[in-house]
Amino acid sequence: MTALPPCPECSSEYTYEIGSLLTCPECAHEWTATPSSDTDGTGEGVIRDSVGNVLTDGDTVTVIKSLKVKGSPNPIKAGTKVRNIRLVQGIGDHDIDCKVDGFGAMQLKSSVVKKV
Repeated sequence: MTALPPCPECSSEYTYEIGSLLTCPECAHEWTATPSSDTDGTGEGVIRDSVGNVLTDGDTVTVIKSLKVKGSPNPIKAGTKVRNIRLVQGIGDHDIDCKVDGFGAMQLKSSVVKKV
């Protein structure tokens, strides 16, 4: 039996396998046991939009659904274009850093945008 890696979130050594996922009983984090084959050759993961297009820094994307914004009475409407995005390792799964016209600087999830 091979030893399972510790949890990447809380470093717990009590991880266990459920199907193809590893799970941490202490923080409930789940991750894949094998590294993703979706890399760009540098070992970094490739970030894809909602339909599977590869995103890069400087791309223009369109928001595919209305998004509520904390502190603003109006949402970012579906169809809003966001220019000159920057890919980052953001908070949680927010991996796009950008400026949205009328809202300012913010982070978006790649799952709610489509490359133009």
